[in-house]
Amino acid sequence: MRTLPTIALLLALAAPAAAQTAESAANAAVTPAIGAPVSAAVAPPSMPEDACVGDGQVRLRLELGGVRSSKGQLVVTVYPDDEKRFLAKGGKVARVRVLASAPATVACVPVPASGKYAIAVYHDENDNRKFDRTMVGLPAEGYGFSNDAETTLGLPKFEAVLFAADKGENKLSIRMKY
Repeated sequence: MRTLPTIALLLALAAPAAAQTAESAANAAVTPAIGAPVSAAVAPPSMPEDACVGDGQVRLRLELGGVRSSKGQLVVTVYPDDEKRFLAKGGKVARVRVLASAPATVACVPVPASGKYAIAVYHDENDNRKFDRTMVGLPAEGYGFSNDAETTLGLPKFEAVLFAADKGENKLSIRMKY
């Protein structure tokens, strides 16, 4: 049974989706802070094992496990080491949308520099570009956080979602919760 503070989690996850700019509304597939967006009519598919490559940059290779269906997209949002920006409108460093692939989806996200980051993910199963909730405010779509941070009583603690990323590829796993 989910508790009332879980509603705060849902509202916070919905904020990044609701706060999309006109740029993302125009089907931006990637909106990294380090370069111009890469536009596409649809999200790129889940990435093969060796697809997260690039010279001299910091890359996050994410395996998103427990994906319940191949419908829709997984939306990965990366935040900097700043608690005030975590899940806040305009607070993201990068956002990537990839086509869902059950039971696991792989995504690669470039970030601006080595440092600490936090990730929030949601499974937009119906492709409406929103984190959907039930009539009582509980999640209707899957979600997850870096380090598989605990969400039993609402949002995870900021310190629990932070992780360090160094130059090159950084592998992370996140288990989706439905």
